[in-house]
Amino acid sequence: MNEPAPTAAAPETETGFVFRAPLSATWPQALGRRVLRWFFTVRGLGAFALITLGVMWTKAGRSAAAIGPLTRQEVARAGARLLPLFLFVAAALGLLVIGQVVAWSSRVGAVSYLGVVMVVAVVRELGPLITAFLVLARVGTANVVELGTARAAGEVEALEALGIDPVHYLVVPRVIGLALGTFALTVFFILAALGSGYVWAFLQDVPLRPEQYVRQIAGALSWLDFALLALKTAAFGAIIAIVTCYHGLARPLRFEDVSTATVRAVGQAVVACGCLDALFIVVYLTAA
Repeated sequence: MNEPAPTAAAPETETGFVFRAPLSATWPQALGRRVLRWFFTVRGLGAFALITLGVMWTKAGRSAAAIGPLTRQEVARAGARLLPLFLFVAAALGLLVIGQVVAWSSRVGAVSYLGVVMVVAVVRELGPLITAFLVLARVGTANVVELGTARAAGEVEALEALGIDPVHYLVVPRVIGLALGTFALTVFFILAALGSGYVWAFLQDVPLRPEQYVRQIAGALSWLDFALLALKTAAFGAIIAIVTCYHGLARPLRFEDVSTATVRAVGQAVVACGCLDALFIVVYLTAA
């Protein structure tokens, strides 16, 4: 009696969920798979974020001699070392965008609204978002490569064998460092962009004195702008660190999988930062 030929097992996806739908699926099946992948990705990231917060809370102050230098190293990598690049990008933004806004608003007689435009465009939106994306490109990708390589080489298991919590040793310093570094870089980015924008307007003979420019910006700012700017930029840095560390650590990777994990982490971090920025826009509009 002939036995049926054994069928190949359905491959397990990166989320641990087995999708048994055929490859030639209809569009509802394809949409369903995408929704399920999105659900499991959000669940994994949320669980990893809660684990990280729990470790930060329960192990605060422990192993300060080891965690302190690592945190300062991450602050330097996500802050001071990137400052020249950020100053250049901020100057270019001020010359190409802000200076044009100042020049054209003076031509149509809307100089009195420059402060509001600068606060809305630069302080609330462009400054934090551009800073977050640059930090993601320079530091976030490095996190995935470093941690993914360490995971593939078995270094994470070696830490666990020594009784060292990998999340406390590898993730917590990166979360704190990126949060502080992103906030500091955003402040410098905004100041440099506003300053270079006025230089461009001055070169175009815009009838606006420096004290008037500063007074308009200061008048358009409120305590809510300062509070939400600090909260938003720190949240951007923490989200970038959590997403990139998750893709580097939370899955057993091979060396050839590191590049794919890096691309996936960048895309998800961009989406997460965009969603968080939309939430802050709602807060701004509600409080206005």
